Amino acid sequence: MSNGILNGNVAGVYLISASLTPSSVSAVTAPTQTFTVTGLKTGDHVDVNPPSQTAGVSVAAARVSAADTLAITFVNPTAGALTPAAGTYVIKVTRTPTNVAATGIID
Repeated sequence: MSNGILNGNVAGVYLISASLTPSSVSAVTAPTQTFTVTGLKTGDHVDVNPPSQTAGVSVAAARVSAADTLAITFVNPTAGALTPAAGTYVIKVTRTPTNVAATGIID
């Protein structure tokens, strides 16, 4: 059985710093909020690091929802509304080459 290794699947890895101000997250929810981040492209893979941790609310997921648009899903499992930290978020962007087919897996 093969694990499948992608051949030539990374064009570059970049860091972007963006000043973001998330909205309040209601109790026991996981809403997605969008932010304008210039330079993001659809198909980019992103990892997001907030400026600090707010007790009770966390980044659950992040993705590029459209060109120049970062979508972050925050989760709040607590009994009260909480607001994620505002400030400079560091976004690691992994960009794949546009000419590599999605099925470029080799054995």
